[in-house]
Amino acid sequence: MKNIENNVLSPYQMQILELLSKVDSQEEMNDIRLLLAHYFAEKAQKEIDKMWDEGIINDEVIEGWKHEHMRTPYRR
Repeated sequence: MKNIENNVLSPYQMQILELLSKVDSQEEMNDIRLLLAHYFAEKAQKEIDKMWDEGIINDEVIEGWKHEHMRTPYRR
């Protein structure tokens, strides 16, 4: 969030913006979104698998998640 607060983009963000400046159609944009979604889903799956292998999560933990109420408290 620091970059957003200071209105400063990292070199990596600038590279992405440069690449996106070449997008010519909604179809290309949709393809890029799908590629990014798959990339981040794969990263998440690898981390989940790692946590499973390390015993951080297991069937019991996942079963417990079904009963958790993880709502954001709202101020009135």
